[in-house]
Amino acid sequence: MGTVFSCTVRAEPTPGLRRAFDAAEGLLHHVDEVFSPFRPDSAVSRVRRGWTVPEGWQPELSEVLALCADAHRRTGGRFAAWHSGVFDPSGLVKGWAVERAARLLRAAGAEHVCLNGGGDVQLYGGPWRVGIAHPLRPGSCAAVVESPGGPLAIATSGPGERGCHIVDPNTGSPPTDGLASLTVTGPSLTEADVLATAAYCMGAEAREWLGALPGVAAFAVMPDGRTWTTGKG
Repeated sequence: MGTVFSCTVRAEPTPGLRRAFDAAEGLLHHVDEVFSPFRPDSAVSRVRRGWTVPEGWQPELSEVLALCADAHRRTGGRFAAWHSGVFDPSGLVKGWAVERAARLLRAAGAEHVCLNGGGDVQLYGGPWRVGIAHPLRPGSCAAVVESPGGPLAIATSGPGERGCHIVDPNTGSPPTDGLASLTVTGPSLTEADVLATAAYCMGAEAREWLGALPGVAAFAVMPDGRTWTTGKG
């Protein structure tokens, strides 16, 4: 998926948990094979070319397409898997994959799980403390998210790590009043990833929109270094 993944589990290293680690790693490689926009033979590339998608990939592709359609509807079109005729569900797939892999470890008996996919994190158990990288001060934290227990997801969008790569599908351009970074937390990384991507596209409208969503908290760094928060983090 063009990024680094890491996993920390606090648990007795049982044979079942070791098998779950292998399964989680295999799942992430599989999702990359199916949904990578960089692989010429992936399902994403096949859809773009109008080619047939292998039957074994159809259920997952259908699930992702349904999730993307629902996200498009709920965000007023600010989250879009199609842009300028190009199919790219990356704004949802990474969080969806990390959440699925973390659930495999949880189901194998790991009560305390931290799975990090390129800075987007799914947590179970606790306590955990996760630093949010400061987009304007490399090597430092802008904030720390603490999780005493339970499921918690943390997703960050912005140009800090990969440059400007998020555009408003309504305009085809990055938001003119874009943030330096935007972090969204909630129980599900699939959802947090979608909300962070969509809200980043909203620019100045993001704060009010996120603040009205139940069970969601957000932390933003503005281009001038000022910050704002919504919800209860």
